[in-house]
Amino acid sequence: MKIKIFTVLAILMATLSTFSQENLNAYKYIIVPKKYDFLKTDDQYKINSLSKFLFEKYGFETVMEGEDYPEDLIRNRCLGLKSNVTKESGLFKTKLVAELKDCYDKTVFTSRVGETREKEYEKAYNLALRDAFTSFEALNHKFDPSESHMAANAQIAEEEKSETAQEIQKLKEEIESLKQEKIVEVAPVEPAMEVKAVKQVDPVKVEAIKAEVVKETPKETISMEAKSGVLYAQEIDNGFQLVDSTPKVVYKIKKTGLDNVFLVENMNATLYKKGEQWILEYYENGVLKQNTLNIKF
Repeated sequence: MKIKIFTVLAILMATLSTFSQENLNAYKYIIVPKKYDFLKTDDQYKINSLSKFLFEKYGFETVMEGEDYPEDLIRNRCLGLKSNVTKESGLFKTKLVAELKDCYDKTVFTSRVGETREKEYEKAYNLALRDAFTSFEALNHKFDPSESHMAANAQIAEEEKSETAQEIQKLKEEIESLKQEKIVEVAPVEPAMEVKAVKQVDPVKVEAIKAEVVKETPKETISMEAKSGVLYAQEIDNGFQLVDSTPKVVYKIKKTGLDNVFLVENMNATLYKKGEQWILEYYENGVLKQNTLNIKF
């Protein structure tokens, strides 16, 4: 029974070692800091220098933090892992643990706890660190560019996914904010009144009258249906108002962080450009609907 248990444990340890090795083979460099948090000064007791030496001994290329980085590391910071050493509490022992984090500050490897009963600090830290670094010795690290590309692609995909989620959340918040604003509608002006005014004034005054007509008159609701014909976009703060030939404000649209995508004020709707057409998309009684609008900017 004991032999079987030891066999299972041996297989498990070998599997974990292989996984860790493949994982670390995707990274080319180790970045070693000038100072660890448990020390008072840069490279105190030569611990940081010793870390650099041990990483190189076990197959890693290293750079000290603040030094000139290699060209490929400058272009792609995800080729490197940031190293750190922490001190664990111990009454009669000095205990140190080494860990590696990727460019997204995610821990990808943690060493065994290196320890010693030596009381003199410099010698104790040296012995405990060497003991911890035996974990790296077993990895037989060798940089594999193919694994590096796979890791980089995975990180880029995760970053794009995060950015998309943030943009969607931002749009939702803007829609909720617009719902809280007062809904308004412009009172229609009879065409006969406008024609009569045009006949009685010169062209300069005509433009002044048209500008005055477009001013909004507060009401309670705005139509959910687009008026037929052409809508003309007039710039307002943070967006445009779309008016028909009456002229009457049919929609107010607010800019978003995306090109040719607008939020429709007082509606749970978006307006976006698809090809040469403008599409109004909204929900009505739980059903997604789309209207094609003819807009002149």
